[in-house]
Amino acid sequence: MACMFNCFFTWWILLILAVMIGVKIYLFFTTGVCNSARRIDGKTAIVTGANTGIGKETAMDLAGRGAKVILACRDLDKGEQACKEIIAVTHNKQVEVRKLDLSSLESVRNFAKNILETEERLDILVNNAGAGGLRNVKSSDGLQMLMQVNHFAPFLLTCLLVGLLKKSAPSRIIMVSSLVHKYAKLEIDNLNFEKWFTHTQAYNCSKLANILVANELARKLKDTGVTVNSLHPGAVLSDIWRHWDKTYITVLKPIIRLYFKDCVEGAQTSVYLAVSEEVEGVTGKYFSDCKETKPSKDALDEGLAKKVWERSEELVGLTPEQMDL
Repeated sequence: MACMFNCFFTWWILLILAVMIGVKIYLFFTTGVCNSARRIDGKTAIVTGANTGIGKETAMDLAGRGAKVILACRDLDKGEQACKEIIAVTHNKQVEVRKLDLSSLESVRNFAKNILETEERLDILVNNAGAGGLRNVKSSDGLQMLMQVNHFAPFLLTCLLVGLLKKSAPSRIIMVSSLVHKYAKLEIDNLNFEKWFTHTQAYNCSKLANILVANELARKLKDTGVTVNSLHPGAVLSDIWRHWDKTYITVLKPIIRLYFKDCVEGAQTSVYLAVSEEVEGVTGKYFSDCKETKPSKDALDEGLAKKVWERSEELVGLTPEQMDL
């Protein structure tokens, strides 16, 4: 009996190990890589949340291709450290840091105003910054904090910079979303989560809103030379996890380290959409691992996209005079 039990136990251990190895091999061969060697000298790019993680690696790559890169960061000290590192690695001195705090719409407006006053062109806007694990609190703007950081503020920033992007066309806007948008239960009359709130749904809805706004903006910018696309970077071991439950993350850390992408891998699809010749003129699409893929049914709902756009305009106080659409 004991022998049968030991054989059964051993069989299950071997099966689990085989599955784990198989998954790791699958991830290795399916992880997307931007193979474009394209230089982008003379172009200007903004990467939000570029002081760490995916944003930093995206900025590193764009700087390595010769672009002027503006690191839009909440923490200027960390931003300056990232800036020095990027310059040291790429030898591109056209890298700088500017203050952008997505938890404040005033900061977003000030940042956009500064860009419009100092920059003659803007070729690439990567809306990368985001957060998870935030408490259910309101910002000083009266918006649910997670929704503001992940959706409302990037929406406002993009709208305020559209005119410069059109002037610089062909140009590209990239929205970093997530696979979890497929699990969102988005309600227009609860877009700001005033009726009910769960952290998971707020995060999922913010990521769905990213895609809906990207698709709606792509339609609004048709034939302007400005493309707008969204993406899932993959499961990435980055600083976005810092606000999540520490016990939960500690328990999962061995699995996370084994199966999650590192930040260089996580940045590949952002870089691909920013520079690749393969997506020249492609707009209103959703990508993962440097390939176009199909988002959820809700993400493709044009009526829902229009409603999210209009409601977002109301909540951030955006007027037609403030954007060139």
